[in-house]
Amino acid sequence: MALNRKQLFFLFGMLIPAFFIAAGTLSAQNRKFTVVIDPGHGGKDPGAVGSNSKEKDIVLSVGLKLGKLIENNHPDVNVIYTRNNDRFVALNQRAEIANKGHADLFISLHCNALDRRRTSPQGVETFVLGLHRSKDNLDVAKAENSVIMYEEDYSVKYEGFNPNEPESYIIFEFMANEFLDRSVYFATMVQNQLVSNSKRINRNVRQAGFLVLREVAMPSVLVELGYISNREEERYLKSESGQASLAASIYNGFKEYKREYDKKSYVFTNGGTQRPQSQGSQPASASVSEREYRIQFLTSPRKYGNGASVFKGLNPVDYYTDGKTYKYTYGRTTNPEESRQLLRKVKKNFKDAFIIEFENGERVK
Repeated sequence: MALNRKQLFFLFGMLIPAFFIAAGTLSAQNRKFTVVIDPGHGGKDPGAVGSNSKEKDIVLSVGLKLGKLIENNHPDVNVIYTRNNDRFVALNQRAEIANKGHADLFISLHCNALDRRRTSPQGVETFVLGLHRSKDNLDVAKAENSVIMYEEDYSVKYEGFNPNEPESYIIFEFMANEFLDRSVYFATMVQNQLVSNSKRINRNVRQAGFLVLREVAMPSVLVELGYISNREEERYLKSESGQASLAASIYNGFKEYKREYDKKSYVFTNGGTQRPQSQGSQPASASVSEREYRIQFLTSPRKYGNGASVFKGLNPVDYYTDGKTYKYTYGRTTNPEESRQLLRKVKKNFKDAFIIEFENGERVK
């Protein structure tokens, strides 16, 4: 389907500001890491409604618990909420809060639901921005995007976008999300924790066209915490213990993401040199040659063989595992300068690539 003039104007009007906002964050090495927590819906918009609960209340409670965990354990992190009480916030305002705050990560929290005439499944799923590969993904996106109908002049504000018309979603096919790799990595960490730590049914990491994710200029995910339309899962979502567990699992995913972020920041701000060793703590035989540098460029829940198209011509490729996640690396060298040359090569196709270190076959963290 061809895009009309109005849609093209809207598309490039969205992409160009996002590019400059993203570019502006590159010089912000010394500022605090900022995470935006976005509890969906609120105020006049209840979101999905269960037998005796509302989505807006559940996600607000989980969001506040998540924020408190981050604040208590990471004094170097600035937490911003799109809402911290029961009020309505338009989708474009949520994105504006994140962009103006120069955020490094955006976490949107929601609950899923099915029509009451259908038997409701259970489980958690974590979405990143992209094309919906199935009708189920499209249905979820439609439900969450329909919030714009609570806004005045939404057809003007969102340039004719109608969340109920599949044709409106064609625009996502043309949007390049430069933060996709990091979004998928974070989504995978969160999903793994929700399944392993909170013992929720796994409905996987997925892609779909969410307006709120489209407008933010940073890595971002939308977490569907469970089905409020399922009686058993609704009881869990309403409970204090359930909400605390969900918040803890998302926090665990955040902690892993932040650790990788700090590792990459260390490499760039310290020129990729080795960390100094304490004098006298190790004999001279513990030579630099035992420390090996590799370029990590991709994480995935899937295992790929050498020559896979996803590697974009890099060969040979190694991998190591972290839980259920495969982390793919290219190159091996004991020379820091050579590792930086390898990094420049890899970053031509994988802009989020970074240097990692191994010692005696084990990742140095």
